[in-house]
Amino acid sequence: MPVNGEDGAPASVTDNELIAEEASEPRAREGMGGLAKGLAIIEAFSATTVRMTVAEAARLADVTRPAARRCLLTLVDLGYLSHDGKFFTPLPRMLRLGGAYLSTSSLAQIAQPLLAAARDELQESVSLAVLDEGHSVFVGRAEALRIVSTGAKLGGRLPAYCSATGRVLLSQKSDGEIVRHISSVPLKKLTPHTINAPEEVIATIHRVQTDGYAISDEELELGMRAMAVPVKNRMGGIEAAVSVSVSSARVSVDAMKRDFLPVLQRVAARLERAL
Repeated sequence: MPVNGEDGAPASVTDNELIAEEASEPRAREGMGGLAKGLAIIEAFSATTVRMTVAEAARLADVTRPAARRCLLTLVDLGYLSHDGKFFTPLPRMLRLGGAYLSTSSLAQIAQPLLAAARDELQESVSLAVLDEGHSVFVGRAEALRIVSTGAKLGGRLPAYCSATGRVLLSQKSDGEIVRHISSVPLKKLTPHTINAPEEVIATIHRVQTDGYAISDEELELGMRAMAVPVKNRMGGIEAAVSVSVSSARVSVDAMKRDFLPVLQRVAARLERAL
């Protein structure tokens, strides 16, 4: 006898397969394991993955299809996702998850007016980023009226190896840690200018330690370059990175070093005094 779907209608073959798989899953996987799977699925959404099917969610989060289906439908019920019968898409309620960190992070709160002042002075977008599992994550952002990049948004994640903020954040690691990190991530050539040879990537990270800043010149996106400086805590460790993003057609690298670097360093110094 066919099994009915969640809406009471006869389930499709795919639904029956999912139900059979779900019935075979050990009960020990329930509980906090379910929360971990749900969070893995939430993290799978990104600027390049704005909607997912059950199968895609299972693959990206590395969970079974029944587990992915349960998590996705729960997120729909809670108002975090919409579902059109095939694709699951984030809803505005999803912003509450990142907002919980941003509203309680003293660093992000302290930084925001400083980022806004730097944005007004430079007339360019200025950001604050922290390191998270090989990615530079933007936790503070003051947008200029002209937006250069779609990637550098509040909550956005950029690969650390080729972003200015990422290189700054990686520069505090030991030589062994840097080598292990570079060996563990895919060094994709995102544009013709992306530095992705392991020895060259490591050299750019080491250069931050002597220069005190990092530049990513059209490595993430053609027509966009960025500069970042470290924000250090009282122990001398790098807590975050402050960066500015500009159009490569309007602002040269020399101009960034001459006019933008002192402003970023001033913001970083004020943040360091507040930590």
